[in-house]
Amino acid sequence: MHEEQRLAESLAQRLRAFIDEQRLQPGERLPAERQLAQQLTVSRSSLREALQKLISEGVLISRRGGGNFIAERPADWSASRLVMPLSTLLADDPGYRYDVLEARIAIESSTAWHAARRATPEDKAHIERCYQMMLQVSDRDDPDLAAHSDVRFHLAIAEAAHNLVLLQAMRGLFDLLQSSVMQSRQRMYTAPEIFQQLAVQHQAICQAIIAGDAERARSVTIHHLEFVDATMRNLHEEEARRARSMRIPDSKA
Repeated sequence: MHEEQRLAESLAQRLRAFIDEQRLQPGERLPAERQLAQQLTVSRSSLREALQKLISEGVLISRRGGGNFIAERPADWSASRLVMPLSTLLADDPGYRYDVLEARIAIESSTAWHAARRATPEDKAHIERCYQMMLQVSDRDDPDLAAHSDVRFHLAIAEAAHNLVLLQAMRGLFDLLQSSVMQSRQRMYTAPEIFQQLAVQHQAICQAIIAGDAERARSVTIHHLEFVDATMRNLHEEEARRARSMRIPDSKA
C-alpha cells in the first residue's frame, strides 16, 4: 500500500472514531472541513481524501453546497424482513399511516417516560442537539433531510430510555417511520399554524425529558402524536370532499 493510501485509511479510521465519539447519528452533519481539519490536526487535502473514502463506502453522504452527512446505517436481516413488507403496504395503501401512528403512540409514550427518568446529561444534550437540528432544516429546502431530522429526534429519545427492546423496536421501524413522517410533514407543514403547533409540541417533549418529568414527557408525547393523527385525518377528509365536489356536474351545463 502506498504511503498516501495508508494515510487516507488511517485518517478514515480516525474519522469513524470521531463519529462514534461525537455520537453522530444518520442525518446529522459533520463539522465544516476547515473546523474538522483543525480538530484532527490534518491538512484539508488529506481530510478530503479520507472523506471521499467514507463517502465511497457509504458511511457519509455529500450534499452539494450542504456539507457531509452521516448516512443511514443498513438495517440487519431481521429489521429488513420486518420493514420491507410494511413499507410496501404503506406505499400501496396510505391508510396504513394511521396504524403506524397508533404503534408510535404505544412505543413512544413509553420511551419518553423512561427517557425522562434515565437520560444521562450526554443523552439530554444529544436530544437537545437533535431538536435544534429540526429547527434548522427546512422542508422546502430539503424535505428528505427534514423528515430524517424529525425521526432522529424521536430515536434519540428512544436511545435515552436505555431499554434495549424499545430501542430495537424503534430502530427496526426506522424506514417505516421515515416514510410516515415524510408523508405527514408534506401535508401538515404546508400550513404555518400547524407547523407552529408541531414546533411547540416538539419543544414540550424535549423540555419535559430534560427536566426529568416522566409523566409530562409521556402526556405531551401522546398529545403530539394524537394531534398528528387527528390533523392527518382532517386533511384527508378535506381532500376527499374537495375531490367529490370536483365531480359534481355543473348545473349550468
